[in-house]
Amino acid sequence: MISVAVLGYGTVGSGVVEVIEGNNALIAQRIHKNIHVKYILDLRDFPGDPFEEKIVHDVNIILDDPEISVVCEVMGGVGAAYQFSKSALERGKSVCTSNKELVAAHGTELLQIAKEHGCYYLFEASVGGGIPLIRPLVRSLAAEKIESIVGILNGTTNYILTKMDREGAQLETVLKEAQELGYAERNPEADVQGHDACRKICILSNLMTGHFVDSAEVPTEGIMNISAEDFALANVAGYTIRLLGVSRVEEGGRLSVYVAPHLVPQDHILAGVSDVFNGIMVTGNMVGDTMYYGKGAGKLPTASAVVSDVIDAVLSEGSEIPGGWDSEKVELWPLSETKSNFLLRVDKSLLGEMEKAFPDGSIITVSGMEQQAGYLTGCVKTGDLEQALDGWKENVHGVLRILA
Repeated sequence: MISVAVLGYGTVGSGVVEVIEGNNALIAQRIHKNIHVKYILDLRDFPGDPFEEKIVHDVNIILDDPEISVVCEVMGGVGAAYQFSKSALERGKSVCTSNKELVAAHGTELLQIAKEHGCYYLFEASVGGGIPLIRPLVRSLAAEKIESIVGILNGTTNYILTKMDREGAQLETVLKEAQELGYAERNPEADVQGHDACRKICILSNLMTGHFVDSAEVPTEGIMNISAEDFALANVAGYTIRLLGVSRVEEGGRLSVYVAPHLVPQDHILAGVSDVFNGIMVTGNMVGDTMYYGKGAGKLPTASAVVSDVIDAVLSEGSEIPGGWDSEKVELWPLSETKSNFLLRVDKSLLGEMEKAFPDGSIITVSGMEQQAGYLTGCVKTGDLEQALDGWKENVHGVLRILA
């Protein structure tokens, strides 16, 4: 009998319990071991809950129990979650988590502690929710040199951008609706400012390189400056708009990592990833493009991924699980040195200057948009574009890079 403790009995925590208990017989049949939840840690009481008798309020009950071999950390945050995860690993208890903020900030240390104490720190659920992504990346693509990872990593922003595209609505209207439906938090900053996607692309970049990518050094732009006018211009030009996390090996082998809204060609596979779904493209030097698609969040999809890590920890006991990274920090290729085509939304009075600055570009106009137009540049270095636009700030209302 494998005894498991769950830290946090919120949405994902209750889902983990539901998956383990609900699919207990199926899991036992497949792995020939019985897994059960012995403790659930939470500050609250849950009178009448089916698992009320498993609730504990003191983490030391879990840490001091030798029967607990795996801990599921689904609390969120980097305070108590970090301390409890570290303590569990130091006692030789494997930790399975959905906490991307913690993995991005302290994963390097926690992976090392797990290695030193003969256990595992696993985080399949931290990126892509229920989408099998991390395990295929480190196992199925183990023979590949990963050249790029490009993906829609946040379902909230993807829902908002999809609605804006379909309905021609402004962001503020759609964001309010997303909050009312529960797709966006009351404080949506982590999503709409791109921080959530940044943490996730950093975790994937760590696995891609085997070294540490510091999220504080990753250029991150959210969706708050995207307007209905941007979508109107994009659609005329044959694009839609998606918030993408990008990790790509540039010329000379340096890695560029950033998060930004992109124009995506309407016939590109990522353009078809809509609503709250995630889609991640991983490109290897031999296999080429591979695609991972599904719900990037939600109670049961995320919980299912956590439980898959529990099973992996149980089955791998005594052996090494692929994946992880060391403490060597990756020196990132400056975003200013990356090259792209761009769509600029500018005052029509500026179009003559645009044609002089970017002579290989083209003008995009939209019926009913009297004062503004779009200008598609050729391939330019980001830093050169920013320098050229510096004197026209009041006349430039949108700058969107185009996915190559």
